[in-house]
This record gives sequence, C-alpha cells and structure tokens, in this order.
Amino acid sequence: MNLEGFVQQYWPLMALALWFGYKWWSARRVVAMLPALRQQGATLVDVRSAAEFAAGNAPGSLNIPLPELGQRLAEIPKTAPVVVCCASGTRSGMARMMLKKNGYTRVFNVGKWSNLLG
Repeated sequence: MNLEGFVQQYWPLMALALWFGYKWWSARRVVAMLPALRQQGATLVDVRSAAEFAAGNAPGSLNIPLPELGQRLAEIPKTAPVVVCCASGTRSGMARMMLKKNGYTRVFNVGKWSNLLG
C-alpha cells in the first residue's frame, strides 16, 4: 500500500489520534500554568454533574454543571482567570467556549478535574 492509499484508508483514525493528542498537550500546558493562575486568584469551575462532583472533587473548586452554566455566569467573576474542568476535558471544552462567548477573556481548560490536584 502506498502512502496515499494508507492516508485515504486511515485518515479518520489519524484525525482522532491527533485530536486526543492535542487535548492531552493542551491540558498539560494548563497544569503547568496552574500555580501562576492560582496566584492571580483563578476561579476553578468543575462542570460535571452534582453527583460526579460529590464523588470526588478538587478542593476550592466550584461545581456548576454544564447545563446550568449559562444561568449561573454571575457566580464567576470576569476579573480573574477561570480554569474549567470535568471528567475528560470534553464538557470543560464546551464550557470554555461558552465563557469566551460571554465575555470571559482568560479561560483555561485543564481537562480532568484530577489535574487540579497537582
């Protein structure tokens, strides 16, 4: 099989691998920034469900489930960075986009909530 045939056959798997690689790299970058973000008074927002949050969470994090985020924006100050997390980084990615669309300029997706434990 030549390279063109390989790419045509396996491009969906390659795209998926690149997506997960990007999510991993991005979360690692935010984890490295956490000490500085915390010094700047970052708000830590966990967008998992209340049951997921009750089963385990990072100390100091605020639980605002993703479906409630739009109605609870007033609980998140715009004056400091916001760090969002969830179980895998997918819901927190959606939360990051929503916050950005609502005027939050410094929003960081740390991925899994356990990444906040440092």
